[in-house]
Amino acid sequence: MVWAKLGTARKRIGDKMNARHLSKKSVDELWVLHEEVDRLLCLKIAKEKARLEKRLSELRLHTAATSDAPAKRFYPPVHPKFRNPARPSETWAGRGKQPRWLAAELKNGKHLKDFRIPA
Repeated sequence: MVWAKLGTARKRIGDKMNARHLSKKSVDELWVLHEEVDRLLCLKIAKEKARLEKRLSELRLHTAATSDAPAKRFYPPVHPKFRNPARPSETWAGRGKQPRWLAAELKNGKHLKDFRIPA
């Protein structure tokens, strides 16, 4: 039974709530007991949740106050400046690492200006 698995909890509760005692109760009495346990668990869970949320907000304030990193700067979207003539859907804005298609074409002797999108 469940009570046998609870070992230490059973010792704390004592003989008031042993399996034989519960088996003698009617369904209505057991349901009232169930509702009381449910109510107590809900209260304890709500209390613990509030404590954890308070701690989380404190940690967020602490990390925001101690952060040495500057806030991220807003970067507007950059329009593409270069286009792959073989596949026009492949474009590059000229920032970051060159795409493979462009690096391969430059390696074959073409110039960057050959891929420029007219303004």
